[in-house]
Amino acid sequence: MEKTLNVGLLGFGTVGTGTAKILLSQKDLLEERAGCPINLKWICDKDLSTDRGIEVPQEILTDDVDRLFQDQDLDIFIELIGGLEPARTFVLKAIENGKHVVTANKALLATHGFEIFEAASKAGVEIGFEASVGGGIPCIKAIKEGLVANNVHTVLGIMNGTANFIITKMTDKGISFHHALEQAQRFGYAEADPTYDIEGIDTAHKLAIMAILAFGQKIELSDIYTEGISRLTPLDISFALELGYSIKLLAIGRQEDGIIDLRIHPTMIPNDHLLSQVRGAYNAFYFIGDSVGKVMLYGMGAGQMPTGSAIVADVIDIARNIEKGCPGRVPSLSIPFDNIAPANIRPIDQVRSKYYFRFTVKDQPGVLSKISGILGEQQISIASVVQKGRGQESSVPIVMVTHEATEGSVRTALEQIDKQEFVLDKTMIIRIEDLKALEDSQDG
Repeated sequence: MEKTLNVGLLGFGTVGTGTAKILLSQKDLLEERAGCPINLKWICDKDLSTDRGIEVPQEILTDDVDRLFQDQDLDIFIELIGGLEPARTFVLKAIENGKHVVTANKALLATHGFEIFEAASKAGVEIGFEASVGGGIPCIKAIKEGLVANNVHTVLGIMNGTANFIITKMTDKGISFHHALEQAQRFGYAEADPTYDIEGIDTAHKLAIMAILAFGQKIELSDIYTEGISRLTPLDISFALELGYSIKLLAIGRQEDGIIDLRIHPTMIPNDHLLSQVRGAYNAFYFIGDSVGKVMLYGMGAGQMPTGSAIVADVIDIARNIEKGCPGRVPSLSIPFDNIAPANIRPIDQVRSKYYFRFTVKDQPGVLSKISGILGEQQISIASVVQKGRGQESSVPIVMVTHEATEGSVRTALEQIDKQEFVLDKTMIIRIEDLKALEDSQDG
């Protein structure tokens, strides 16, 4: 007689409801695909009275999480409460009790992932975390399995739908960042406190996970340079379009000669690149492997049902392995935990890039030559200059695009420039990624 696989769900919010809906409504399909019955045995939440819009058997509801840990017949523990604590404690306790774990908690994995993966490795249980990055987009499975034959040396991504929605609205409508943020909140794409989304923190959690999988090295959240979109203006977006670029909050992971660049910031990318076409609340993950070349995955990166889909997919993967007697067949981090190497991270000051500068200066003679002189002292070469007509109160914007320069030199130069008496506001800086040149160098 085939074994019934029992699942316990902790957290019955938006994503938990979507997960339960799939597990209950698709029961026959899931059994067919898993090779054994999948039984949602427990749903645990502090709030059991709110109507979630689905019918759930009352006997599986509990507000006591210990019932899940103590249930010897429970095979898989799904953590969907989010945050660091008590989620970390609960996940480790589930592992200690011999239960496989599925989670969508990117913050937990980016912060305490190595502790959790080490505990799971020692206990012989699996950690499923597809839903932690990209919602229903199977980007983790792509790296762990589909691209396992490749040295994936480049991971790029538009990994936050809220930020991408805001930038799209600013581009299409010419509205301010704050006005676009209000629209994102009205449509439900942004939280009341949007800090994690607009300041790049959510993206950093996702990049940390993807970089570990791609590069097989121990990457910490603190290794990732992170900058958000709150300083973006319609003026900068307009200049970018004039120069042939779109602006995206881009996650960049790149390994070259054993050194890894990890950064998140507003980035100008060529208008004719695929990533520039990712609009609204959509996400995209773009990989370059030494054998497969360029691969892009695109879709909704969040939401009740897409995320629930990814969680249940992990449940099915684990169920198949249990049913065939081979749990842990695919290592959680793509390679065995003991083979994860220390990371060699390039400091942000040593990163080389092209740059867009927008200076807000007094409309007076000699300003352009003074700025150019300071940049020249730091070996920053100017590729082009755009100077518009007079603005308000005799101020003018001067836009410069540079050739490649080091971040450290740029910071030193801008610190000097912003101290000049003719500068009226802090210089706007946006890095430029010449993605087509990168790809051509890989193809050639």
